[in-house]
Amino acid sequence: MMKQEIPGSLTVGSPLQQVKEYSARYAVGLPMLCLGVIALLVAAALMIVGGVVASQAAQPSASGDYTGAVLCFIAGVLLILFGALVLRGLIAVGPGQARVVQLFGRYTGTVRTPGLQWVNPFTTRRKLSTRIRNHETPVLKVNDADGNPIEMAAVVVWQVRDTARAVFDVDDFEEFVAIQTETAVRHIGTSYPYDAHEQGQLSLREHAEDITRKLSEEISDRVASAGVEVIESRLTRLAYAPEIAQAMLRRQQASAVVAARQRIVEGAVGMVRLALSRLAEEAVVELDEERKAAMVSNLLVVLCSEQTTQPVVNTGSLYQ
Repeated sequence: MMKQEIPGSLTVGSPLQQVKEYSARYAVGLPMLCLGVIALLVAAALMIVGGVVASQAAQPSASGDYTGAVLCFIAGVLLILFGALVLRGLIAVGPGQARVVQLFGRYTGTVRTPGLQWVNPFTTRRKLSTRIRNHETPVLKVNDADGNPIEMAAVVVWQVRDTARAVFDVDDFEEFVAIQTETAVRHIGTSYPYDAHEQGQLSLREHAEDITRKLSEEISDRVASAGVEVIESRLTRLAYAPEIAQAMLRRQQASAVVAARQRIVEGAVGMVRLALSRLAEEAVVELDEERKAAMVSNLLVVLCSEQTTQPVVNTGSLYQ
């Protein structure tokens, strides 16, 4: 067992060799099925013939020679053993399934071809599904990069690609995928904040596609040793924990109000600038700096107010 040092982690061991999948030697099962059935039928016929010969030899007028009967029984027994071995080597492989074949504990290959196949009858065969599967994690409570408790859950679409590694490199590859998926979800949740506080910062809520891609990459790296391929992964739940949900909701509302006010003020300033420039270009009225300031103030109040403003009609001159 080789030892390797990983910075910032414990010393772990890695196996010298990893078993990789390859095709096992097998034959088409239908001819072997016919051969086994024929062997059993011939064995039954020999047994019947042996019984008839033995009964004839037992008669008083017969010579008492049981050699033919014994030979028939021996041949019948041998054919029964032969037929049983032939039939024992038959395996039925369905679509989306595979058989991992071992001979006295040694991996001898995998059979993926659907249909009735025949392999060495002394081997053991383990059935394995290669269909696409879903795994949904439970709702996990983690702390994001800012230390806020959040709830996360994800669904992973995966498939067994290397049957040998799935069987021999881990104890239970389904449990292995489940544990590694939860570990990856927790790691992603603690690596990024729920909301971005700086321009260009990745956040769990605002950059779902980037977070999903990073989650898929991390899960793929974690489960690769089990011969599993991750097809897709998605976050199915992302929310603040109930104990801080109300406080965070108020903060989000405040941030939304500030952003809306900023947009309103920017629009109002642009409209005031446009109004002043149009008045100056068309020479509608000449205003000094004091009256311009008053006009700007009035327009900003009208444009930025949340309530309907009441106009005041000036019946005197502009300076009264």
